[in-house]
Amino acid sequence: MPARDLPTRQNERMPLIQISQTPGLTVEQRRAVIASVTKAYADASGKPESSIWVTLTDVPRENWGVGGTPLG
Repeated sequence: MPARDLPTRQNERMPLIQISQTPGLTVEQRRAVIASVTKAYADASGKPESSIWVTLTDVPRENWGVGGTPLG
């Protein structure tokens, strides 16, 4: 069922997990990450998987820095 068709209750909180990463994952890897993160959160929180949202955002390497040094 598409996310937009999921039933929601007025007072139910919908967890949103946002992951920023450097580009490079394949479509299959993205699907696996989303499925694994969703399952892990559901297992830990007791929330139904159908209520958990996950976003993956690719950030170019030149927009990352670690310890004051740009990655790109």
